[in-house]
Amino acid sequence: MSKVRIALGISYNGQAYQGWQSQSSGLTVQDKLEAALKQFTNHKVSTLCAGRTDAGVHALMQVVHFDTPLERNTNAWLRGTNAGLPHDIAVEWAQEVPATFHCRASASTRRYAYILKESAVRPSVEDGRVGWAFRSLEGNAMREAAQILVGEHDFTSFRASQCQALSPVKNLVSISITQRGAYWRMEFEANAFLHHMIRNIMGCLVQIGFGKQPASWMKDVLDARDRDFAAPTFPPDGLYFLGPRYPEHFAIPERTPAYDWLP
Repeated sequence: MSKVRIALGISYNGQAYQGWQSQSSGLTVQDKLEAALKQFTNHKVSTLCAGRTDAGVHALMQVVHFDTPLERNTNAWLRGTNAGLPHDIAVEWAQEVPATFHCRASASTRRYAYILKESAVRPSVEDGRVGWAFRSLEGNAMREAAQILVGEHDFTSFRASQCQALSPVKNLVSISITQRGAYWRMEFEANAFLHHMIRNIMGCLVQIGFGKQPASWMKDVLDARDRDFAAPTFPPDGLYFLGPRYPEHFAIPERTPAYDWLP
C-alpha cells in the first residue's frame, strides 16, 4: 500500500508536559499528538520532530512529519487532528510533502527565542511563559557578549551533561537582543543546538547583564570548553522553539502568527 508523507506545524504551551519526546507516563507533547492522530486516522501514527524540547519549553512552530496510507486534504488534517488535542497544543498548518522531506535532516537552521521579564516583582500573569530578571539589565553588555558566540565554535561549556549530540561543535548563525518595555527578547539561530545550550547561554548573559561579569567573560567561558566555567542553567519558562528553516523548494512556512505575539 502506497503512503503519503504529511508535515504539520505544531504550537504548544509546554508547562503541563514532560517535554516533547514520548515517555511511559504519556505526559508529553508527542504522546498527545500521536493519540490525536490515531483518533483521527484509526491507525497508529509515529511522528518525528524537527527539534525536541524539554519540560516547560514552548513551541510556536514545531515541525513534524509522518507517513500514512490515508489521503486527506490539508484542512481535514488540520481540523481532524486538532479535534483530539488538548487546549494547549494545536496544529497550525498541514501539508503533503515529498518523500525526500525529513523534518529534522532537511532543516538548514533552527530558531529559538527566550523572553525575559525585567522586574522587581516576579511574573504572575506570565508565570511559566517568561523568564525573570529581578534587577536591571545592561543591554549593550549582553549584546557585546552575545556576538562572541556567533560563528562555528565548540560549545562544550554550554552543553548539558546528558547531551547526546555526537559533536559539541555548532554554527551559531545569529543572536539578537531587543527590549520592549519590561520585556527582553533574545533570538538564537543555529544549524543545531546542544541540550540546554540556550538556557546555559542565557545564564551567562544575565550574569553579564547584571554587571557581575564583563562582556569579555563570555569568551573565557567559551574557550574553557568546560561546563563548570559557565553560569547555572536558566529556567525553561521563557524558552520558545520558533521553528526550523528549510530550503525554499519544500515551501514550508517559516513562522506562525504567534511569532509576532511574543514581546
